[in-house]
Amino acid sequence: MSEPRAATVKLVDESQATGRVAEIFADIKQTKRIDFVPHMWRALATNPTQLEVVWSSLKTLMHPEAVGREPRLDPRTREIIALAVSATNGCSYCVNSHTTALKKQGVDNETLGEIMAIVGLFNMTNSLADGYQIEPDILPPQE
Repeated sequence: MSEPRAATVKLVDESQATGRVAEIFADIKQTKRIDFVPHMWRALATNPTQLEVVWSSLKTLMHPEAVGREPRLDPRTREIIALAVSATNGCSYCVNSHTTALKKQGVDNETLGEIMAIVGLFNMTNSLADGYQIEPDILPPQE
């Protein structure tokens, strides 16, 4: 196994966060119902503007109920999409994060295997269709 990656920035210590960063850290913990601020957010906090923009977007889309929005997708589906994209992009941090979230929702290892099998299948078929430059023969209706 390889050595853990070192972040390219010094993570903002949760206990030393002030102002807007401290407010966002508290919101992250409350919204996600966790008792710590994950490394991702502590790294983004080195640029408070970026932290605020990314958290606002993530909260709105992944935790819509927290901002008073009625979601069209349920939490499990949102996490499955996040896991699929994270696996496709090769982001081990996000794969672990979204796998943990799915396990908290009761998803078992067999279901995770099925999700990853579908992700792998469509990464393959997408690459084949793109490589062969196949023209679409089915288009969704425009409404």
